[in-house]
Amino acid sequence: MTARATLDRRELLRLGAAMAGTGLVVGVARPAPAGAQGASAPFAPDAFIRVGADGVVTVVIGYSEMGQGISTALPMLVAEELEVDPATIRVEQAPADMRYANPLFGLQGTGGSTTVRAMHEPLRRAGATAREMLAAAAAETMGLSRDQLVVRGGIVAHEASGRRMSYGQLAVAAGRRPVPENVALKPPSAWRVLGRPQRRLDAAAKVRGQARFGIDVRLPGLLTAVVARCPVFGGTVAGFDATRARRVPGVRHVIPLPAGVAVVADGYWAARKGRDALTVRWDEGATAALTSAALSTRYAELAQQSGRVAKHQGDADAALRDAPPPRRHEAIFEVPYLAHATMEPMNCTAHVRADAVDVWAPTQFQTSTQQTAAQIAGLPPAAVRVHTTYLGGGFGRRAELDFVDDAVRLSKEVRAPVQVVYTREDDIQHDMYRPATYTVMRAGLGTDGLPTAWWARVVGASIFARFFPQMFNGMDESSVEGLTEHGYGIPNQHVEWVRHESGVPVGFWRSVGNTQNAFIKECFVDELAELAGQDPVAYRRMLLASHARLLGVLNAAAERAGWGSSLPAGRARGVAVHESFGSLVAQVAEVSIEGDAPVVHRVVCAADVGTVVNPLTVEAQMESAIVYGLSAALRGEITIDRGRVVQSNFHDYQPLRMHEMPRVEVHLVRSSHNPGGVGEPGTPPIAPAVCNALFALTGRRIRRLPIRAEDLRRA
Repeated sequence: MTARATLDRRELLRLGAAMAGTGLVVGVARPAPAGAQGASAPFAPDAFIRVGADGVVTVVIGYSEMGQGISTALPMLVAEELEVDPATIRVEQAPADMRYANPLFGLQGTGGSTTVRAMHEPLRRAGATAREMLAAAAAETMGLSRDQLVVRGGIVAHEASGRRMSYGQLAVAAGRRPVPENVALKPPSAWRVLGRPQRRLDAAAKVRGQARFGIDVRLPGLLTAVVARCPVFGGTVAGFDATRARRVPGVRHVIPLPAGVAVVADGYWAARKGRDALTVRWDEGATAALTSAALSTRYAELAQQSGRVAKHQGDADAALRDAPPPRRHEAIFEVPYLAHATMEPMNCTAHVRADAVDVWAPTQFQTSTQQTAAQIAGLPPAAVRVHTTYLGGGFGRRAELDFVDDAVRLSKEVRAPVQVVYTREDDIQHDMYRPATYTVMRAGLGTDGLPTAWWARVVGASIFARFFPQMFNGMDESSVEGLTEHGYGIPNQHVEWVRHESGVPVGFWRSVGNTQNAFIKECFVDELAELAGQDPVAYRRMLLASHARLLGVLNAAAERAGWGSSLPAGRARGVAVHESFGSLVAQVAEVSIEGDAPVVHRVVCAADVGTVVNPLTVEAQMESAIVYGLSAALRGEITIDRGRVVQSNFHDYQPLRMHEMPRVEVHLVRSSHNPGGVGEPGTPPIAPAVCNALFALTGRRIRRLPIRAEDLRRA
């Protein structure tokens, strides 16, 4: 998600007049998104603030809340400038409309840890403009000048006389006023909301079971569908017998789809039993012989070939030749496919009618959902209303459209609302996986032990070629991110990528290429420190001498973890540092081995995420990212046999259990930089921090994931 729309900060605001006399409406505007007609296309609202005559402030959010906390963070941005308590703000989900496109990638969608980064200034400016319009309306009503008034807590007051007017009393008059230009934003020293802990505004509804997720949608006449999908990637239906399925009570329809065969019934259990009773003959196609072992062998062969150059700085080959064998190092790293395994399985509800479509979906991409539904229904996009529900986890999986496609097709066919529900097995065995990769790393060290050459060749599949083909130019930057820009001061660098499509579908997974490449980079740097006879933290400090922010989080994590101090017998520490999505994170893991399994006791995380909106959310997201990445490092692996995914549910694709969760300490490094991402940057450092700690215990380097018992035998 690297495409960016240019944001002209001088032209952010467009404000509407009062809507039927009900109050003040403030819209945030930005340049036309990618694909708009012409460079001079008019600005369109991106989000709205409404101040009603009842005094209620509503913030309309065009993005998806999937647990990352934006339904609290975005109102906080407004509350700071509008001078209201964020807990009093009402949050409303926007429909699918390009007016709500994320200005960082030109589509209405949520991903790449971009929401707060994109909307930090626009929403503050909208709040400040609304505040000044309300204050100006009060000044006119009271016959005073603006500078005689104080705005606080939704009240405009003249302290000398005690006269006060609420926002509700002022909303209609404010909506009729001219829009002020260049309204000043509050300096951070005056903030009373931003940077201070705020409880999640959506927490109460979720705890009480009142929040509606996609799987909770219920409509009059709703039918439920479960789809039989070919167990082999790329396979198709050769034929099917629905006789037994139709005998299941409650089954209404059996319908072939591009994805397989759907059973549509009065409820989930009937649909599930009907699907299981189907007899389907599959044309398994070209990937029916694929195995993980064969793919690993193929990747190793491809790693002998030159790839497309992602970075070339200086002359890494010459520097490698100049480093004698004791100071020349090579290592090979492998990582597996990973499933998203969101707690809420994929689902979508659609109701297709002759002239309109409604889609209820826990989706990350409203634009693509609307376009897909319109295409299938044969209607213009404007005829499709997308109702974005809460997402029970996203991690990139809900940026896909397979569950939307099925629901819209089935509703169109049966002429009734249909909810498609994936079983857990469907979800794990028919995912778009984090790519498996095979990476060769080489380095040469100078006489001082510091690297003079950094050389990498990555073999793997492309995400962007499928997802955004119009942006794909032969180099998928997500495949090498973290290896090309890492902050280490190395004069000669060369990174290349060899593309190979195995037939296994791949997609965005939490922190995308940074997950595997941080593991590779940070484990390899640890190996270089060992080769140089240096302490891992001290070695990184030398390499990061010119990167103050990375050095800052490294020092903070090392200090808080007590790096260098003694530990109980049988424990060791490992460190890793990584930058992604505009944020910098260092982690120190404290690890032991019990039996043939690693145990992570403590993780100290230091994060520089720039300007902090809600520290509680940042801490929670770092903890979430750590457990997500730790689950992958210790157990996460999707293996392929005869073109099929072997794993099926949480018994063999195991997330970390509650009793296995380490103590996590999150320390936020104070920063005045622009906000960075929060949802993803905590995932990349955890795997290398754990693996580096295990090396300190065993003397064995771990170069493939997940960690296996044989990796833990002492050297």
